[in-house]
Amino acid sequence: MLFYEPLFLFVFAPAVYLLYLFFGAHRRPRAIILLLASLVFYGWSEPVFILVVFASVALDLLVARKVAAEREGGDGARRWLALGVGANLAILVYYKYTGFLAINLDALLKAATLPGIHIPEIALPIGVSFIVFEKITYLVDVWRGVTAPARGPLLYGLYVFFFPKLLAGPIIKYHDIAGQLETCPHADFNDFVQGFSRFMLGVVKKLLIADVMAGGADMIFARDAATLGFADAWAGVAFFTLQIYFDFSGYSDMAIGLARMFGFRLLENFDMPYIATSITDFWRRWHMSLTGWIREYLYFPLGGNRLGEARTYLNLWICFLASGVWHGAAWPYIFWGAYNGVFLVLDRLFLLDRLKRLPDWLANLVTMLVVMIGWTVFRAATLTQAGAFLSLMARPWVVGAAPVDIAPTQTMVALAAMAICLLQRVVVSHGIDWMALGRRHALLANSLLAALFLAALAKGLAEPFKPFIYFRF
Repeated sequence: MLFYEPLFLFVFAPAVYLLYLFFGAHRRPRAIILLLASLVFYGWSEPVFILVVFASVALDLLVARKVAAEREGGDGARRWLALGVGANLAILVYYKYTGFLAINLDALLKAATLPGIHIPEIALPIGVSFIVFEKITYLVDVWRGVTAPARGPLLYGLYVFFFPKLLAGPIIKYHDIAGQLETCPHADFNDFVQGFSRFMLGVVKKLLIADVMAGGADMIFARDAATLGFADAWAGVAFFTLQIYFDFSGYSDMAIGLARMFGFRLLENFDMPYIATSITDFWRRWHMSLTGWIREYLYFPLGGNRLGEARTYLNLWICFLASGVWHGAAWPYIFWGAYNGVFLVLDRLFLLDRLKRLPDWLANLVTMLVVMIGWTVFRAATLTQAGAFLSLMARPWVVGAAPVDIAPTQTMVALAAMAICLLQRVVVSHGIDWMALGRRHALLANSLLAALFLAALAKGLAEPFKPFIYFRF
């Protein structure tokens, strides 16, 4: 069920919201309504996988209680934790990586003149990576003593299935939202206004910017690279650079806005990443919930920066290699993660100091060049295609064999999207309080936003659906 389709907007969301408000004085009925609604929301597209998650949730509840009971008593808690984390990782590996591993093993066996293997295709459930990461977070935090086990299946089930953030995050830690889950906060008029405005912004980002950019990126990346030129390759990468930001930040806006309408506060997931002045700064701003997860649950357990410089660099690189693997079971994602890891190490070695000596606008240009080269690998279907595009992007004298027919609409929207990113840079560099500015002109801003929201819905109804990029992760 999509956030901006008629079934959700005009049937599901209003019905759930009215029921939630109707039981405004009773916490438990509100929690039950949200959990049932979340199960319907996810089961609408994943009716089979929801049974797998049910079984996994039951195991988590058992493991968390065992871990809490034995945490001070030796290795028993550690063994229970290993069972819980291993079971969750097994779900992720089976659904997301079995096909990739089988294809590569098959190629190796055939190269060695041995019989190959073949396994049936396994459907990837939507949002499986986000679900598994949140469940692992809960178990590890119980083991660390950061949070107590959930008081019952209702609270933990709602944490796992809460529909605004279910499919593509933000990744939420249990202890960050446990208090809200226990109280199921009463939503007031201000929550509705603030939440719905944020939701409208997300829909506008997705339908009026990201989906238009997707058309340009898909058209260019679908072409044979041999027919493209320098300008064509850079145009395709620019389209994708804008698409992925407005697509994913748009989903995050919708999730945060929907949660706010019910009285919940979710943590932010983006902080204007395209104004970053280094790769380190970029990853502090981009998909912050994933970056924070990797830091807390992988980088620190690996030793962080406590084991010397060489080990720190290795840990950084491993973490971003893991980020690439998390994003997808394909070699381009793995190389993209390794690439970003290299630049984070270079930042630590010398690059960050060099960029700090530059004007912010120039450091931003250098950073965006590195980011866009990375997005080229990320978007490419294969490493061969990535190499061909990067080769074109390095040769300004190459002209395409056949012109790429970029629609005027795509060009205009791309310019508008770049203007938005540039405006963010100007606002930050001049120390302007963006939120205060919005409050001062709230009526004008919300009127404009509502008009764009209606235009976005009309576009969404008239054109084929383009899925959120992060649904496949």
